[in-house]
Amino acid sequence: MRKIAVIYSGNAPHHRTFNEPKYRQYIQELIYFPEFLNTSLESYDVLIVPSQLNEKLLLESKEKMNDFAQRGGIVVAFGPQPWEWIPNQKWEDRETNFWWWLEKGANSGLVLTSSEYDLFNYITLSDATWHQHGVFWPIKGTQKLITTEDGGAVLYVDKISTRGTWIVTTLDPDYHFGSYFMPATERFLDGFLPWLANGEI
Repeated sequence: MRKIAVIYSGNAPHHRTFNEPKYRQYIQELIYFPEFLNTSLESYDVLIVPSQLNEKLLLESKEKMNDFAQRGGIVVAFGPQPWEWIPNQKWEDRETNFWWWLEKGANSGLVLTSSEYDLFNYITLSDATWHQHGVFWPIKGTQKLITTEDGGAVLYVDKISTRGTWIVTTLDPDYHFGSYFMPATERFLDGFLPWLANGEI
């Protein structure tokens, strides 16, 4: 099983999500964000960077996260990321429609583009569907797993920007599960964390 560390902000949604026993079993350490720069990552295979983190600390940590990936580590980025810290990041803000599912003939606008990827042995597109905050436009050579209908990436894997792997998604299951709403986010985490620990990446 891969050893997973999570950057921990201390906010209530993160506390609930990453201390939930069925998820905590996959996590070796919660690293309090103000202490991150002084914490060794050498014993970990995966670093999860949650949504809703402090912008200043995030940008200060950019080099350390990149170094971790350059050593072959797996970095997971959750949520909208308007700040430039992900390699070759091309983020586009879009208006969020929280209530699309109440519309007649509701369509999330999401497309599963790599159904053969091992992650989808653990989750379905429905498990990754709630609302969108924007999209990424990753560079050529990355693999888009879930996109919008116009090709913007909602979830992609980048194995070319560093010697490691970046799993980047606009989805923010950590926030919504920890805030007690959006049932799909629980299904997403129920599959995503076991895959991250044991699946083929």
